[in-house]
Amino acid sequence: MTEHTYDLVVRGGTVYDGTGTPGRSADIAVTDGKIVVVGAVSGTGAEEIDARGLIVTPGFVDIHTHYDGQALWSDQLAPSSWHGVTTAVMGNCGVGFAPCKPQDRTALIALMEGVEDIPAAVMHEGLNWRWESFPEYLEVVDSMPRDIDLCALVPHAPIRVFVMGERALRLEPATPDDVARMRELVAEAIRAGAFGVSTSRSIAHRNCAGDFTPTLLARESEIAGLVMGLDDAGRGIFEVVGESGDSEVVGEFELIRRSLEKSGRPGVFSLIQSGSQPNKNQWRELMELADRAIEEGVSLRPVVAPRSISILLGLEGSQNPFSGTATYREIAALPLDERVAIMKDPAIRRRILSDDPTEFSTFALMSRIPYWNMFRFGDPPNYTPSASESIAAIAERDNRDPADIAYDIMLESDGMGFIYVPFANYASGDLSVCEEMLANPNTIMGLGDGGAHVGFILDAGFPTWLLTYWVKDRRRFSLEEAVRRLTSDTAESVGLSDRGRIDVGLRADLNVIDFDRLNFGPPYVAYDLPAGGRRLLQKANGYQATIVAGRTVYRNGVDTGARPGRLVRSGSVH
Repeated sequence: MTEHTYDLVVRGGTVYDGTGTPGRSADIAVTDGKIVVVGAVSGTGAEEIDARGLIVTPGFVDIHTHYDGQALWSDQLAPSSWHGVTTAVMGNCGVGFAPCKPQDRTALIALMEGVEDIPAAVMHEGLNWRWESFPEYLEVVDSMPRDIDLCALVPHAPIRVFVMGERALRLEPATPDDVARMRELVAEAIRAGAFGVSTSRSIAHRNCAGDFTPTLLARESEIAGLVMGLDDAGRGIFEVVGESGDSEVVGEFELIRRSLEKSGRPGVFSLIQSGSQPNKNQWRELMELADRAIEEGVSLRPVVAPRSISILLGLEGSQNPFSGTATYREIAALPLDERVAIMKDPAIRRRILSDDPTEFSTFALMSRIPYWNMFRFGDPPNYTPSASESIAAIAERDNRDPADIAYDIMLESDGMGFIYVPFANYASGDLSVCEEMLANPNTIMGLGDGGAHVGFILDAGFPTWLLTYWVKDRRRFSLEEAVRRLTSDTAESVGLSDRGRIDVGLRADLNVIDFDRLNFGPPYVAYDLPAGGRRLLQKANGYQATIVAGRTVYRNGVDTGARPGRLVRSGSVH
């Protein structure tokens, strides 16, 4: 029996090491989950990967995901893991499931359903609730192997409800005693392994009944208490999502900045261009405020998206333009093929098109989406449509009603036709806003929201988009810089020092990529959530191998069955 020198050798690839330096030809040898050689490798590996003609990168680190529930009912953090992500950070936007008293479980599920579009039935069946405190929740997460690594932020909303009960849900101000207890809970969570604390100050974040997130009106003393909990534990970041494009944005930014100044802890915030607010350029003011804060020693970095944040409307998604009509509601629960057959009936078509589309709508935003901002998604997907391609423009050219066009699109591909609605970062009708955001050295690439918005947002493939659109197609950013933004930059932003680069002694999380072939597959629906819940998914072509701790978890996009992923705890990374 041949005795191999290493567990794994990746040979002959062009290595982009995550530091931003140009690629170079090298072999990589791995033993016991760590990189032991980068250069010429003369020994053999128990597993060998021929990477000639391919690029090799560190595994991608995604700091903005919502796998808080999926991590408990699935051993795959897909779709993120299908797009080169080997470490995901969950618990963003202030929502999650711990800490939680038994009497508050329904409230937290309703909040996650409303904010992150995860069906309540899925969570009721998928969550085992073998925890009350956040450290206990981490123990449950830690007990399951999975395809990739997972880090956690402790979310503000569960903390607030845990401490204040119904007063939190009524948005009452926290008392000094409340704040002191929240501070203790944050410090406890960080010491147990959380990487930080998250909150939301967005009016768009509501539960399924339309009630605002409990954290919306938290006063500065409460925010400062959360951040000081990080200081008490001696580590951790503060993550916040707020409003974009209203008169309070600058004041909110300064509130967060003051809180961070008191503790010396770093923070990150979601930065988008709102398509619905009058001031379409306030994002630029926020980015400048962040630049100034960083220059003055306060680390408060914007997290940005590489393309429009968008909604997909379709018969198999959570929403479509006719979901709120009385007639569609009668058939909504039928299997897709039956719905399509019924909708092709001219009489049913006339009824649906004549019904009030908002009468029974459960999606408030639907009434504010005009047909000039709806586009046929197509295959291959069109993420950069022009104004002339909008449903309104097509209807005007064809002298038809826009709803009639939308109806036809829904029925395409046997009912799998989708309508694309860019609602952020696309006010100019192109991606120039994203380009400017990405060009700022202080921004962090993110906002893919893997694990959330399972029925109408499909952005977990943002890493693939950055590499294909901005590097390969537009040549706006170099490959080495894009890789850095997906690896060492994101890892370092949350305090992960053992990954994100290809170097001796570091964790062997790697991607082997056929860069010329890298692209997206079409979206599709899978009924693989608990309680038979459905979700939209999208794979990618070109990821020849994704490696976690030296073990190949995906080969040519196919799951190998290996489950080396684990919960990463802050304080354990050196």
